Amino acid sequence: MKEKRSQTKEPPVFNRRAAEQSLNDVAALMANHQFSSIEEANTFIQDKLAHGGIPHALANTPLEKAQELMYEAEVADPKHRLELAKQALALTQDCAEAYIILAENAADHDLPAAVEYARQAVQAGERALGKEPFEEDIGHFWGILSTRPYMRARAALAEFLWWNRNYDESIEVSKQTLRLNPGDNQGIRYVLAQRLMTVDRDDDFAALYKEFEDDGSATFAYSQALWLFRKEGASPAANAALSEAVKCNPYVPAYLLLTRKMPSQMPEHYGIGDRNEAIIYATEAIEAWAHSKGALLWLRSRCRRWVRR
Repeated sequence: MKEKRSQTKEPPVFNRRAAEQSLNDVAALMANHQFSSIEEANTFIQDKLAHGGIPHALANTPLEKAQELMYEAEVADPKHRLELAKQALALTQDCAEAYIILAENAADHDLPAAVEYARQAVQAGERALGKEPFEEDIGHFWGILSTRPYMRARAALAEFLWWNRNYDESIEVSKQTLRLNPGDNQGIRYVLAQRLMTVDRDDDFAALYKEFEDDGSATFAYSQALWLFRKEGASPAANAALSEAVKCNPYVPAYLLLTRKMPSQMPEHYGIGDRNEAIIYATEAIEAWAHSKGALLWLRSRCRRWVRR
């Protein structure tokens, strides 16, 4: 039977930093008023939206002006992004996201330089925030709008460290990022889970899984199955975990076993249980599965009906 093609349209690309700019506009507007209740505040906002919209918050400090340039850079072409990053750093050396752009620009030809720019991004974010958030807001980063450039810098540093084969440091940066924001709005846990498995840090993976065992994603379901197989072989527990993983996302085995071709470009979005989630998981996880002795043969033997999906 031929698989039915979805008739749904691709969702529009979400400009995350532009959304943050809107949140900043709302916060600036609210700061100039006092409300006696949440209901009163909501009524005020709805009235503004109905009569011309939320006014744009003026950028007054050098850092605010630099961040405005970073919002513009989100939708700019690579050359213009680089120019905007340099303009932002001319305003202030505390613009974390400008260094991220420099790191991205360097990554294709000079990974050590990319790592250094990413370190500077983290340092810039720390300077911009000051000491107070690190003393009072640990566990709530990302929920505070001003921490987000810093958190993106940490994610970028972990990425470039990994590409540069600084595996242990990359993992430590990711673990500390999760400590700052256990709710993990950035999805750090998914990448970290695969990297722990890739470098055989199975005990660390077990601790991470325990923290997010109700996650429901293909990443944690298939990684838990692989962890059990490494520990016990094709035991009843490992087989049951693999069956549960297939229920979470039946498309994964075909991509791990290379019976379905990977796309030329990575998906920009995914849904729990869909093909895009399987592609993203398999791309990150294939190395861990391949170097786990017998794991792919076990996967094939247990998932024959799914390998052509």
